[in-house]
Amino acid sequence: MVEKVLDLQAIERTGLFKGLYHVLGGAINPVDGVLPNNLKLAELKARLGRANGEAKQVEIILATNPTTYGETTALYIEEMLKPLGITTTRLARGLASGSYLEYIDATTLQNALKNRR
Repeated sequence: MVEKVLDLQAIERTGLFKGLYHVLGGAINPVDGVLPNNLKLAELKARLGRANGEAKQVEIILATNPTTYGETTALYIEEMLKPLGITTTRLARGLASGSYLEYIDATTLQNALKNRR
């Protein structure tokens, strides 16, 4: 699941993802008046409903942007899908190659530590 078509295209360029996409049409951003009902969440629920019993075997990858709005959107969707028993995962977050720790913001560094391998 991605915020916009350009995000889908970026993932497609990797050649690694072989699943289906769902484009939300943005991210939750109350400052700009974008609320959950403005996103394509009803369509997502409908797609999962059409999958019937198979929906619980689906993994939804929340590929939102690593911004406050993207994180808020991902958390909202995780909570929305939790009662349905659907597995959600997130894209890994961390340090970019060639970066210096002294210049990394706290959130990025926290994610890098949490998701270390």
